Amino acid sequence: MSPSAPSPGLTEDAEDSVKLPDPGLNAPGKRNAVRAMFAEIAPSYDRLNHLLSINIDKRWRRFTVANLRDLLDKPGAIALDICCGTADLTLELEQHARVIGCDFCHPMLVIGNDKIAGRKAGRAALAEGDALRLPFEDSSFDVITVAFGLRNLEDVEGGLREMHRLLKPGGRAAILEFSTPVIPVFRQVFDFYFHHLLPRIGGIISGSKGAYSYLPQSVRSFPSQKRLADMMRSVGYDNVRYHNLSAGIAALHLGEKA
Repeated sequence: MSPSAPSPGLTEDAEDSVKLPDPGLNAPGKRNAVRAMFAEIAPSYDRLNHLLSINIDKRWRRFTVANLRDLLDKPGAIALDICCGTADLTLELEQHARVIGCDFCHPMLVIGNDKIAGRKAGRAALAEGDALRLPFEDSSFDVITVAFGLRNLEDVEGGLREMHRLLKPGGRAAILEFSTPVIPVFRQVFDFYFHHLLPRIGGIISGSKGAYSYLPQSVRSFPSQKRLADMMRSVGYDNVRYHNLSAGIAALHLGEKA
């Protein structure tokens, strides 16, 4: 490889020379590139997410937690939020149970810890860790969540298996992820926004045009709602189902461990 060639798992943005993760599913070398990208945009991550989604992402997280309440509200319940980023979903879960948030990007966790420090509940803690190799014993958690992080893993099926390993029997996994809008006309409008306007707006505000170009490209490479459900079944989840949110802009997949 020549000195000027992009490293494996990276693509190079022609306009601003930002090295980006390869948006393809399970791209080799994706791990380090994803971590570097999120470290770069961490300071503006929350503000941009809420702005670009018109705060709909908050509603999606609340819906996710609502589908876990039967387990979260049991005495002694404990949850794990992987790829937790700045801890938005972690803090939603904390309202109902003890929760550990895990992410491998330290600057994102710093912001998350600042949020947790201002909370009274005191039932949330954050830890640095890789979603493919988490430092917990088998069957440790009643609930495991991942929001907008699964598509960033170097091995999506490996991430699903790791979540399944860590679930207690009877426990439930919840995967909140961007998906494919189900209404054709709406899909065209959304695609124009997502693939053309969002990278420009996100790039201007964050200073990283590349990161917000990677987002729609990685969503396009991610499995459809049905395909992801099939992947969950193939690695051992039972009672797998999904809900399309906001006409399929996002989807919540649920699966349980027998």
